[in-house]
Amino acid sequence: MSETVLDAPSASPQPTPPSAHGHGPGPAGGGGTGLSAWTMVGLLFGGLILFFALMTGMLVVIEHNQGSTTASGTAATNASASSGAAQDVKVSLTEFAITPATLNVAAGAMVTFHVTNDGTIPHNLALDTGQTTPNIPPGGEADLKAGPFTASLQAFCSIPGHKQSGMVMNIDVTGSAPSSSMPGMPGMGAVNGAPSASADAKINFSATPGPTWHAFDPTLEPASGATVHDITFTIKEVAREVAPGVTQQAWTFNGQVPGPTVRGHIGDVFNVTLVNNGTMGHSIDFHASQVAPNVAMRTIQPGQSLVYQFKADYAGIWMYHCGTAPAIEHIANGMFGAVIIDPPNLAPVAHEYVMLQSELYLGPQGQPGDLAKMLTGDYDGVVFNGYVNQYKYAPIKVDPGQRIRIWVLDPGPSDIASFHIVGTIFDTIFKEGHYELQPGNPTGGGSQALDLMPAQGGFVETTFAQPGVYTMVSHKFADASRGDLGTFDVGGVTGAMNH
Repeated sequence: MSETVLDAPSASPQPTPPSAHGHGPGPAGGGGTGLSAWTMVGLLFGGLILFFALMTGMLVVIEHNQGSTTASGTAATNASASSGAAQDVKVSLTEFAITPATLNVAAGAMVTFHVTNDGTIPHNLALDTGQTTPNIPPGGEADLKAGPFTASLQAFCSIPGHKQSGMVMNIDVTGSAPSSSMPGMPGMGAVNGAPSASADAKINFSATPGPTWHAFDPTLEPASGATVHDITFTIKEVAREVAPGVTQQAWTFNGQVPGPTVRGHIGDVFNVTLVNNGTMGHSIDFHASQVAPNVAMRTIQPGQSLVYQFKADYAGIWMYHCGTAPAIEHIANGMFGAVIIDPPNLAPVAHEYVMLQSELYLGPQGQPGDLAKMLTGDYDGVVFNGYVNQYKYAPIKVDPGQRIRIWVLDPGPSDIASFHIVGTIFDTIFKEGHYELQPGNPTGGGSQALDLMPAQGGFVETTFAQPGVYTMVSHKFADASRGDLGTFDVGGVTGAMNH
């Protein structure tokens, strides 16, 4: 599929000095043309008064037109000198700033914003009043007429994440009572009209899913024998449950979180067609690839597509994710998945599973996650495969004595992982492209956890010796208590997994 291209005032007349009534003959007498001493003193005194008046007026004009200076030293722009006046203001949008950062407007002023996108990705200019330009492509322009301004407010880019990244302009209205918003409009604590963090959804960790809920199937199928893989990833925004009773808007590949797992062998070629059916720009970055990021990983806009081709040169479990700025927001809202490239001579096992550990940064119910919390690492939950404690509610069923392999990836975007299963020992550890432990090693050692930093991955192998319920967690126990927990049902103790 081919890509769709978007695309100095004049001086006032001097007053005539009054006739002199001093000593000596005046002009009417015809006797001489000289002025008396008192007359000259009067003219000099009047001239000085006129000079100071002119200079004072000039200083007032200069001070008014110069603009004030903010505390940071950045000059602010005065949009209007008098109440009710109309004014044109030039505004520049870039990654991630609005120039000017502060605008002074007289109460009652009408302002026309001439907005230019001087950045490299689409932006817009929105006001707290709800008025907005359309999304402006790089190099594009748009006008926005607003007013009359009666109270101070903000202008910002309303594309998700851009305001939080710094695209804000404060509009200070003079000559009116201070206010945080235009009458009837959302307060300044809101982001584009959205509720503040206090309205974010909350997880009840003791709740259970409803009767129609189904767990994300962690089963991993073997790699096919194909050497060329043609794959389509369609970007879409969907509402999904992330914990019992908690719904968020997810940004997804193929409508699921995590995205589809891709598997192959060293030397395989992957042709991935990315289609953007979302409402904002997105991209994809395959960590398994070696390509020019500015070409294959470029952001495409809604309605566009691109083909991302790469050859798998190295074994491992690799993260893929949306890389459009701010990448942390796109990842945390669900745009991540795994590519598994088998190491040579990978031994067969009875079952293979894939576990992706990620964080939840909840926004309001039904809305995308909270970027402010993402930027500070203040997560609400940590999950395997996108849902709080889901394999506690739907245990994974295996039999005693069956050898299993669990591929683990930490897409983060920010938290570490320490993958551990209570009651068993890993005899095999493969991490970031190499074996750290294999059966028959001369030390006779085993492993208790697979430790991973964000974007790292590997696999573990084990065999459960006895029937029972075996709990898997991150041994960072603060995370285990916030949703990063599941169970293996060995021998049918709790019943089959609910697919």
